[in-house]
Order: sequence, then structure tokens, then C-alpha cells
Amino acid sequence: MKVTKRSWLGIAAVTVAALSAATLTGCSSPASSGSDLTKSGNSTLTLWVDTQRAPALKTVAAQFKKDTGVTVKLVVKDFATVDQDFISQVPTGKGPDMIVSPHDKLGAYVKNGVVAPLELGDKAAAFAKVAVQAVTYDGTVYGLPYSIENVALLRNTALAPKVATTFDGVIANGKAAVAANSATVKYPFLLGLDPKQGDPYHMYPFQTSFGSSVFAQNSDGTYDPSKLTLGDDAGLKFAAAVKQWGVDGILNPNITGDIAIDAFKKGESAYYLTGPWNVPAIKDAGIKYAIDALPSAGGQEAKPFLGVNAFFISAKSTNKIAATKFLVDYLGTDAVQEELYKVGGRPPALTSAYDTIAKTDADVKSFGDIGLTGVPMPAIPEMASVWADWGSAELQLIKGDGEPTSVWTTATTNVAAKIKG
Repeated sequence: MKVTKRSWLGIAAVTVAALSAATLTGCSSPASSGSDLTKSGNSTLTLWVDTQRAPALKTVAAQFKKDTGVTVKLVVKDFATVDQDFISQVPTGKGPDMIVSPHDKLGAYVKNGVVAPLELGDKAAAFAKVAVQAVTYDGTVYGLPYSIENVALLRNTALAPKVATTFDGVIANGKAAVAANSATVKYPFLLGLDPKQGDPYHMYPFQTSFGSSVFAQNSDGTYDPSKLTLGDDAGLKFAAAVKQWGVDGILNPNITGDIAIDAFKKGESAYYLTGPWNVPAIKDAGIKYAIDALPSAGGQEAKPFLGVNAFFISAKSTNKIAATKFLVDYLGTDAVQEELYKVGGRPPALTSAYDTIAKTDADVKSFGDIGLTGVPMPAIPEMASVWADWGSAELQLIKGDGEPTSVWTTATTNVAAKIKG
């Protein structure tokens, strides 16, 4: 099991105030467009959505029905298996017209022929560039992005008052906090690890700061699956650092995600690398914190994986024209993107909505500004062959087992063989 941002869906749902009709006037279309859309296909569109986002979409769906005559039926699904259900049901004609999904599923959707291209037109420029890159596959845009998310470094300001720009500085500050508060502070730095698979997702910013990546990126930001870069010289340098961090106790294979968040909430560490999904619990614990840019461990910029949530249209939808209008002209508005932010706390992908929210939500601004420097998590199907060996190699090194070059090279060779089939 790969360790990613799947805990997004574990956040408690937030009660949402309904959007007023006045807020949605920017979505409205001339009444005459309704007859056109109902004639272009089925007058009912089905959207698969999770329990968290469904309340935020009810009002805009009602507005769309009023404007166009087309009903948008919101069907709540279990998002632990929704991607598999989508892939299996669409070819039979039983799937939905639209789905909300993390962008890294896109490669599998395209490979299985279950999603249709989406024409954003001039609207594309209104979204964060990295968000559009994330929903682009093989040069074609497939999704309407609505949120971006990534990890950052949370700092307990009572234990570490000053910002550190390098990972060495973070560790030095963290050790100083332990020395000065030995009765309560136990860890110089926290990062939760899967005891079986490590955590390449959370550790990726450190890896990129060594100049190491997984696959080469094309000029448009998309990934080239034929160019596995994991085992290059930069990757070997990162591997050596990972082993040293394990030896020094900076990374601890016994610190799981649950242990890490619990320890930070108790004030047992000055630093915690995590995503926005854990911020509410930290606030509730009364910890005074700051959100810092990711520190460089290898001398180059630390770039996190960027996750994008987006809406996609089924390749078998019988009214793609109406579905496109709903996504682009209704869900791609400030009002709806801001409403979706309220239920998830993620920075909107629509730049104008992000700018509005960032003025009043310092946490969103901090995470969002860091995310804009990140790289989209690869959505190519080949990533399914990467996670297990990549994570196992990191975990092995953290435990102090094996020589870094050998461990890393073996993992890369295994990944290449799996990709080749």
C-alpha cells in the first residue's frame, strides 16, 4: 500500500452553509441554453461524490437545473474503492457521467478508456499552472481541478522560535529543543512512517532537494514513463542521506503516522512534516505553530508532491456537452471553489478563489504557496510499479540495513523490470 495523501478523506466533515442564489449568479446562463443542453443528450447527469463534498455541491446543482433544465444527481460513494468501481462500470454504461477524484488516478482512467477529454479553453489560464499540469495526460487535459494540497513543515513556535531554511538547521534547532526541555520534548523532528512501506510521498521533498526524481518531466510538466530517473547519481546521494538519518535517529521506523501526530500534539517535538489534514487536530490541542517552507536537505529546492482533486467526465456520458458546461462554467467559479474549500480546507486550484481565501486563512496561504513550487504526483500507470520497491528501500536504509548504493540500485532495477513487464 503506498503512503500518500489518502488520509484526506479521513478529515471530519465540516458543516457547510448553503450558497445563496445571489452568490451563484455568476454561474447562471440564459434560459434558452436549457433546451439546447437537454436536446444534446440525457437530461439527468450523475456525479459520484464523497460524503464530505456532497453538501457543498447541492446548491450549485440546483442552480444548474434552474438555468439549463438538466438535473445533476449527486450519488455518494465509498471513495476507498470508487476508482475501481468507475473503471469497471463505465464500459458497461452503468457508471456516472462525472466523478470527483484525486488526479493521480488519471493514468489508469485513460489507460482503461473511461474518461473524456475536457475543453477548458480560455478558462485554463485561470487555474494554477501546476493544477492544470496535474490533470493533463499525454498532452490532453481531462479534468477540472478544484483543490491542491501538499506537505509542509509545521514548527512548534514555543520550542523553535526561529525559521530554519535547511534540514540541518531544523535538526540543530530540534536537538536544542530536546536538550532544553528534556522532560517533555523527545524528538528533534517528526515524520510518520509506514512500518512496512516507509513513506516516499512525505520524504519526496528531501529527495528532490538532492536533485533526485522518479521520472523525467517533459517541458509541459507531464512525466515521461520511458525515463526512470530514480536510480541516478542524485538518487544515490539521497539514499546515503536516508541511511545516515536513520543512524542518527532523525528518522525512526517505529514512528508511525498516528504516533507522530500524537507526539506533536503533546509538544514532544519542535518540528513535524505533514499536510493540512493534520492541522485541525494540532489547533485543537492548543499547539502554537507556524507553517514553514520545506527545508533543503541536499542543497537544491525541496519540491513536494502536489496532489490535485478534480472532476472528470465519463467517456460514456450521454451528455458530455452538459457535463462540460457544469464543470467549466459552474464548478470552475470562485463561489463553488470557495465552498469546496470550506469542507476540505485545501487551497483552491482556481487562482482568484485562492487569492481571496489566502487573505484571511494564513494556513491555506502557507500550504498553497509551497504547493505552487511543487510537482504533480505522477498520474502515469507506471507509478503503480514504483511505490513498493521505492518505499521498501527507504525503510531498509532507515533501519540501517545494507549499503545505500546497493539497496537503491536494487530497488531501481526491480522497478524498471516491473514497468517493462
